[in-house]
Amino acid sequence: MKYAFIEAQEVAFPVQAMCQVLGVSRSGYYAWKERPELGLDANAVTIAAEITGAHKRSRGTYGSPRIHRELRARGIRISRKRVERLMREKGLKGAQKRRFHCTTDSRHSLQIAPNTLNRDFDPTESNRTWAGDVTYIATEEGWLYLAVMLDLFSRRVVGWSVSSTNDTALASEALRRALVSRRPEAVLALT
Repeated sequence: MKYAFIEAQEVAFPVQAMCQVLGVSRSGYYAWKERPELGLDANAVTIAAEITGAHKRSRGTYGSPRIHRELRARGIRISRKRVERLMREKGLKGAQKRRFHCTTDSRHSLQIAPNTLNRDFDPTESNRTWAGDVTYIATEEGWLYLAVMLDLFSRRVVGWSVSSTNDTALASEALRRALVSRRPEAVLALT
């Protein structure tokens, strides 16, 4: 760190004076300055530029395995671990493909509830209009389903439920929690 400070300030102050004040030898400073940076060989800058170029050509989607394959196909001898390290140092990451999981099955013979909301999403008082939805979250153990009930007046979550299966019990539990937490005065028949 002392040598780096001296290098940064050598335009403003004499090197000999700074070495004396910081307690380092002048020959040590010049030896440090001539030494190549650790971890960089003569073509490391070129390889880093190749990696950056391959990443840009893929529009930021390629990770280290694909960039490694591309470089090898172009005749550049490099290990995948080195590609990983150089990408990490440059802050380059491959875009991960979003996982998709179908949660809606419209092919059923069940009765469909009537549309009583008629796209009126701005109620005038609380606990009059609730809306619900179910979404899914990919976890290490598999899919996790989240059902949420919102009060459209306050735009707040009034009930929610989480389950490993997407079934009517999930939505019913979210509605039950909403009813318990908000205790609306008049509960409409939900049949």
